[in-house]
Amino acid sequence: MIRKAVLATTVVAGLALTPVAHAAPQVDFAGTVALSNCSGSVVKTAGAAMDDPALVLSNGHCLETGFPKPGQVVVDQPADREFGLLAPDGGRELTKLRAERLVYATMTETDVALYRLNVSYAQIEQQWQIKPLELSAARPEAGKAITVVSGYWKKTYSCSIDGFVHELREADWSWKDSIRYTPECKTIGGTSGSPVVDNATKQVVGVNNTGNESGERCTMNNPCEVAENGEVTVRKGINYGQQTHKIPACLTAGSKLDLQAPDCTLPKPAA
Repeated sequence: MIRKAVLATTVVAGLALTPVAHAAPQVDFAGTVALSNCSGSVVKTAGAAMDDPALVLSNGHCLETGFPKPGQVVVDQPADREFGLLAPDGGRELTKLRAERLVYATMTETDVALYRLNVSYAQIEQQWQIKPLELSAARPEAGKAITVVSGYWKKTYSCSIDGFVHELREADWSWKDSIRYTPECKTIGGTSGSPVVDNATKQVVGVNNTGNESGERCTMNNPCEVAENGEVTVRKGINYGQQTHKIPACLTAGSKLDLQAPDCTLPKPAA
């Protein structure tokens, strides 16, 4: 969870001394937002109506109330949170968007939060000429070129999907089938919740969430990879995201959640 801004002081200081050059991004900042401590994006499923209330995607560990506990799934709670909507060039905030509900959040099996705003996709587009990013319903593929777009830092990170991790374990939390980036995506604190965008389709295939900072094994800020046979691998300096293709099957008209939908496989609250 080192990608959260409040934990980023020393990392950012180091980055300022050693800037990293990279090619011009293929993905801009349209649809991305800045949270008080993280990044996020305005997202829409392919079948959602433009008149539906807009949704914002971020990480479960970015909740203003703190980290959800292992096994905890938060569903349909009141929310009052602001998001700064970025201009396509990332140079400024166009406006502040406000959430009225926390639709879903967890750090169990994945690390995701979905907020429902008090304005529709159509209203955002009409007033600010910003379209939502589309959530892909297909599982991403290894080798695909991706861009992690941070609204908090107004910075992009370009690399490829290196592969997938059976279990990514960090302190008391673990996530399934996580995306491992190639080393070029040197994400830092504050990039938590950034959309992981497929450069070819411009669709969201993941949400950025963590990285191994100092080479420790399975500790806070130092996730480890656990294979199906239990073998543990530590990759210092490598960063990760969580897949988001399971989300569309759990959303219905009006940007509401249905965890009982036939194809919905997101983690559910304990009975």
